[in-house]
Amino acid sequence: MNDDKERLTRARPVRDSISEMAEIVMPNDANPLNALVGGRLMHWIDLAGAMAAHRHSRQRVVTASIDHMDFLVPVRVGDLVILRSSVNRVFHTSMEVGVKVWVENYRSEQNQHVSSAYLTFVAIDEAGNRLAVPLVIPESDDEKRRYEDASRRREIRRSESVRRKQVRS
Repeated sequence: MNDDKERLTRARPVRDSISEMAEIVMPNDANPLNALVGGRLMHWIDLAGAMAAHRHSRQRVVTASIDHMDFLVPVRVGDLVILRSSVNRVFHTSMEVGVKVWVENYRSEQNQHVSSAYLTFVAIDEAGNRLAVPLVIPESDDEKRRYEDASRRREIRRSESVRRKQVRS
C-alpha cells in the first residue's frame, strides 16, 4: 500500500516522457538497394523508446518486449528519420512506450509515416531487480486513448505468452 501511495505522489504527465531523436540514413545503415535495413530501424526504435522510459521512470530500464511492426514505406540513404516516443501507460514495474517513425526527405520536402511500435520496458536497479515506476498521467484526448489502448494490448501480450508456454510444454 505504501508503495502505491508513493507511486501516486511521484506520478508524472505523459509530456515529461516525450522524446525525439533523428538519424540520417548512411550507406552503412542500408542494404544493397540503398534502403534502410529493418534491423537498424528496430535498433533506433528501441533507443527512442528507452529514452522515453528513462525520462519517465528516472531509473535504468531494459526492453522486455516489442509488439508487431510493419515497415510501411522504404527509407533511402540520405533520408532523415525522425522517431518520437512517449510513455503510454505504467503498470507496476513496467511501462508501455509508443514510438512513431517518420521519414523526412528534405530534397522533395515530403514526410511519410514509416512505422509504429509499442515496447514494454522494465525499470531495474543496479542488481537487476525490478523497481516500481511512478504512475503516468494522460492529459490530452490522444494520450487518454493510448492509455486505455495500452491496457488492451497488455492483455493480448499476456494471452499470447500463455499460449506460447502451452505450445512449448
